[in-house]
Amino acid sequence: MTEAQVETKQFQAETRKVLDIVINSLYTERDIFVRELVSNSADALEKFRHQSLIEKIEFDAHVPLEITIDCDDKTHTLTFTDTGIGMTKEELETNLGTIAHSGSQHFFEQLAEAAKKDVNLIGQFGVGFYSVFMAAKKVRVQTRSWSGEEGFEWASDGGGTYTISPCPGLHRGTKIIIELKDDAQTYSSKFTIERIVQQYSTFVPFPVKVEGKTVNTVQAIWTRSKNEITEEQYTEFYKFIGNAGDEPMFRLHFSADAPLAINALVYVPKENFEVLGMGRMQPGVNLYCHKVLIDQHSENILPEWLRFLKGVVDSEDLPLNISRQSLQDNALVVKLRKVLTKRFIKFLGEEAEREPEKYLEFWKAYGIFIKEGVTSDYEHRNELGKLLRFESSSSEPGQMISLEEYVGRMREGQDKIYYINGPNRVAVEYGPYVEMFKKRGVEIFYTLEPIDDFVLNHLGEYSGKKLVSADRADLHLPESTENKTEETKEVGEPLEAGALEQLCQWMKEILGERIAEVKASSRLVDSPAMIVNVDGYMTSSMERLLKASGQNEAFGMGMKKDMEINAASPLIKKLAALRASDVTFAGDVVEQLYDNAMIQAGLLVDPMTMVKRNYRILERAAGEPAAAL
Repeated sequence: MTEAQVETKQFQAETRKVLDIVINSLYTERDIFVRELVSNSADALEKFRHQSLIEKIEFDAHVPLEITIDCDDKTHTLTFTDTGIGMTKEELETNLGTIAHSGSQHFFEQLAEAAKKDVNLIGQFGVGFYSVFMAAKKVRVQTRSWSGEEGFEWASDGGGTYTISPCPGLHRGTKIIIELKDDAQTYSSKFTIERIVQQYSTFVPFPVKVEGKTVNTVQAIWTRSKNEITEEQYTEFYKFIGNAGDEPMFRLHFSADAPLAINALVYVPKENFEVLGMGRMQPGVNLYCHKVLIDQHSENILPEWLRFLKGVVDSEDLPLNISRQSLQDNALVVKLRKVLTKRFIKFLGEEAEREPEKYLEFWKAYGIFIKEGVTSDYEHRNELGKLLRFESSSSEPGQMISLEEYVGRMREGQDKIYYINGPNRVAVEYGPYVEMFKKRGVEIFYTLEPIDDFVLNHLGEYSGKKLVSADRADLHLPESTENKTEETKEVGEPLEAGALEQLCQWMKEILGERIAEVKASSRLVDSPAMIVNVDGYMTSSMERLLKASGQNEAFGMGMKKDMEINAASPLIKKLAALRASDVTFAGDVVEQLYDNAMIQAGLLVDPMTMVKRNYRILERAAGEPAAAL
């Protein structure tokens, strides 16, 4: 080759700045250059395949469409070869001189603004190609066009100049020969390249061979019709993408054209590893664009409460910045997240109707995430409310029902949905808060997890019915259809009104600042007393949870409560008489009534003080005088 055949061209002054931005700002990981070069090759192969459908191509027609990568750890070189459409001399200069043409100053300004504009260079020789200089000290690009025109070589060290010269004897396609920098020689290892290809380019639709071994053997089945995919293929893909050994509980495979072009395939694993004590799960859904990984374990495309999902989402409509590493248009990211979230919520609702037993299995494993969504995802809160499941006074132990089922069998005149929290079903059913619900035949939800009251409080209402905790002071149940005279006969005559009022005032004096008011209850049937919350927002279980997490002061947890007493209870009637004969012992009984009611509300009491008082009461019950303690 003569010197006259080698053309040396000067980059414009700002080109060095552009390269600095490409290498040092747009890309955060060196590995990305491998992905970019594989994507460039895949695009070249796709263009050739398209061209071959338009016209008959004779030149190198027998050459298979593939990408090969050769590693030489002795000379520290890395070579990418594709049998794609190739480039003519003019195309070579245009494509690889993108940042050197007359418009480079405008291009530089776009890059300096963090690629806020979509410059359509992804998958083309341009910015993606120049990422190679993160690892290369010199690059040679040898290419020959599909038209059969003789080949040429472009070469540069990424500095001020590049050369273009004839390169005879090439097959159709492009070969990129990279001389690696001293600190980038690990990229001449086939194991390093295999790892990167499998991470970022495993679903490229052409064979990618590293040292003769095809490393992308898994198909991108999410782009295919559901009718073409077998159950075995779905399961194998789940095991691959989710790094799992079992079969999934649910899967959702769907495509959408509007408002965005989306292909998604997501799975629900059988086991909730977060509940099993494996730590907080990281998002398990990967974002792809044209089958090339853009964001692994993406935190952007689904809300955090859906972090248990595994799978892939591929959207061709998302503008990406020219590094492919961050989504450029936040509005479209929000739109993508909204479409995916709504579709998955709809899917769960459909599964709950189609296979209620299987949905309950899902609820037991993943209900905590749905509850998290209700408390954190305002936009989808109402839809998530339909997915909630709780036990109720009308369901069998262990059987859970939906809010929709509850509303469907509400009594005439009932305009609220009631719930009460407790550590277990037995404790709730034998507690004072459900007595009148049983008496009047009003169904009530049993919320048996500490978080449940927060969830229902955030939900607020369902189907126009307000959600109300049964430990509220202002609770008013629908009137009973039973004969009130019969009710009175069962519980006996209540304490006379005047004596009851005096007893309440005296009990308030005994309890002091711990109680806002002691008053007669309209709800108690058998229990002598209970604690109710004056604040309609804060339930006892919420207060208990906040205290346990040390947030009681932040939420103003010094609030007072009311104590309601049952005027028909034998104990309350005897207490009124005892007050006249032994006021000191009667005071102990009041204190014990308060502690018992606090315990039934799930709130803390002073155990040592209560134990000492219990001994005094037991001594009195045994017929001996109480010792001074």
